[in-house]
Amino acid sequence: MLTRRDLARNFSLIAAGIAMGGEAAYAQRRKIKGHNADLVLLNANENPDGPPASAIEAMSKILAKTGRYHDEDNDQFNELLAKSEGLQSDQVLVGCGSSEILHCAVDAFTSPSIPLITSAPAYELPVDMAAAQGHPVIKLPMTPQYGADVHGMVAAADKAKGGLIYVVNPNNPTSSITPKADISWLIENLPANTVALIDEAYIHFAKSSQMASAIPYIKQNKNVVVARTFSKIYGMAGLRVGYGMGRTDLINKMGVFRNNVISLTGVYAAKAAIAEPTLVPERREKFGKVRADLCGWLDSQKIGFIQPHANFMMIDVKRDVRTVIPAMMERGVAVGRPFPPMDHFLRVTIGSDADMARFKQEFAKVMQV
Repeated sequence: MLTRRDLARNFSLIAAGIAMGGEAAYAQRRKIKGHNADLVLLNANENPDGPPASAIEAMSKILAKTGRYHDEDNDQFNELLAKSEGLQSDQVLVGCGSSEILHCAVDAFTSPSIPLITSAPAYELPVDMAAAQGHPVIKLPMTPQYGADVHGMVAAADKAKGGLIYVVNPNNPTSSITPKADISWLIENLPANTVALIDEAYIHFAKSSQMASAIPYIKQNKNVVVARTFSKIYGMAGLRVGYGMGRTDLINKMGVFRNNVISLTGVYAAKAAIAEPTLVPERREKFGKVRADLCGWLDSQKIGFIQPHANFMMIDVKRDVRTVIPAMMERGVAVGRPFPPMDHFLRVTIGSDADMARFKQEFAKVMQV
């Protein structure tokens, strides 16, 4: 049986060898979880509340019928999602989490001569997928406010005569936002043969007046695809339900790369969740309070951080984060992996009140504050 020190050592190896790929790192996370029932998990941006009770009830009722494919339920779910966003059903593509949507976009809109253009750092999956296929990847530094450099992205796409511009908003791992005025400028100034992929996995946690969805640009027939997921605020990471939205021709180009339909349990859980009108605002308010409490504590300890807008945040530890990650693991708290080039920043998921109390206790010891 692995000891906590063994796990910390293994986690340190991941921190040093993250180049082996995001999926391999996730697999190691599952190994760690399986051997430590008391481990506080603040490393994967998961929602400790899990699915709402209505979704759990809906899944339990449908389990006996999962011996059939039920394609009609998937079609109805697609229509329901489209209606909830004011779109047509052929403007929505359901996938295995938003990861599949991102994968489809890379397949559809990049090539050996058409690059993926993104920020450094940002969520790595599209970068890894493009690079694995031999498609060029352009990473641009973020702005001083930790937003996407939309002007640099447009210039890069123009120079390459096309591209897939990938913006995560709020961004993972920085939890910062790209202001709505910048998103508007980006979409209005897209060069020919260029698509903007806006990843809104964490948008439901954001409360800033400068945050706005890019979905309205779909209704204006712009070259934009918006990715969403039920993994985060809805607490359904293990159910793998996501969707993409865009102009019909863009969705059709992506659809040919989709592997399959999602599970029937995922369909019914998601349908039940979106039927609860107060679920998202209540959870946004709840996580906002926990997040604000952590920010206040960090301020009191004179520890810097990037102002967060999602269910995680980046803390400036002013040292190599690869020394902090295993030290926290030894104390029973799993925190985020390194995100080069931000080697002095530690990503921490916002968990329950109890989770964050434990984090503050152990983090203070590691930081000696």
